[in-house]
Formats: sequence, structure tokens, C-alpha cells
Amino acid sequence: MVYDAIYMPLNEVQKDVDEWARQFKSPYWKPHEILARLMEETGELAREVNHMHGPKKKKSTEETKKLSDEIGDIIFTLCCLANSHNINLDEAWKMVMDKCYGRDNERFDKK
Repeated sequence: MVYDAIYMPLNEVQKDVDEWARQFKSPYWKPHEILARLMEETGELAREVNHMHGPKKKKSTEETKKLSDEIGDIIFTLCCLANSHNINLDEAWKMVMDKCYGRDNERFDKK
């Protein structure tokens, strides 16, 4: 199946992840296992960014991965963690943005 979504609220993304996960006996791993997966995926993203922008370039035999793929893996894993703890990511996002526009609004130089 090819997945085709242009824009979705985070709670819809969470529902997609949950629908996929619920087909298994144990839909979500234990929290520390999900966190370990998140660190693994974050490491893969860091490796790609380092190859693109840092001093360590890939060997000719190494596969090039898309940053978007690595970021997608991180979002999926974060949804798994949020779902396993009944966290609504839309609400969490609103809290973060309220913090950015409140506490942090004057913190950085503006254009």
C-alpha cells in the first residue's frame, strides 16, 4: 500500500500509527524500548546530516538515505511513544508553541 497524505493534524498521524500498530498482539514496545529505537533513528539522522554538512563523508560503498526518510522514522517512533502513554500530540504541540510565543518570543534577534 502506498500512503498518500498531504496534511494531517498530529492526532490523525497518531491514529494512523495506532491503526497500524493494533494489528499486532503487542502494539507498542515498552517505553524504554521505544526510547532506544528513537535514539537509533536519531543517530541515523545525525549520521546523514554529518555526511551532508560535516567533515565525515560517506564511503563510496555506503547507501545514501534521504533526510526526509530519517525524520519520518523519528516522527513515527515519537507517535508510538505518545500513543503508548495516551499523549495527544496536538495538545502537546500547542503547549510548546504557547511557550515559544510567550516565554521565548523576545529571546532571539528578529529580522
